[in-house]
Amino acid sequence: MIEIQTMNEFKRHNFKRLKIWQMAMELAKMIFDLTSNFPSSEKYGLMSQMNRCSVSIASNIAEGSSRTNKSFNHFLDIALGSSFELQTQLLLANANGLIADEITNNIESQIEELQKATMSFQNTLN
Repeated sequence: MIEIQTMNEFKRHNFKRLKIWQMAMELAKMIFDLTSNFPSSEKYGLMSQMNRCSVSIASNIAEGSSRTNKSFNHFLDIALGSSFELQTQLLLANANGLIADEITNNIESQIEELQKATMSFQNTLN
């Protein structure tokens, strides 16, 4: 038996118009600016990890936007995972004296805002 898909199941999202993608892009820019001040000894450590995580968040939102809602939800889960990973790395960088407390708190609140917005958006896909 052939399963018939409705048009609604094939709805695609324009990732550039998604608030969560815009937030993720802004966060990635902030992280790249922040890590550019890290010592060269961190080039392949926290600097690289934090940059890759921030890119992963926006990239997974964009990639998932071209999929079905069910698949998009999976990509948003991956983006969320990267955001929690980034949050952990941010706290580690702070604990190791690479980032001041005020900057850490500011970026952490932006990460948490993105996490909440992403979870709220996921609820609209179900």
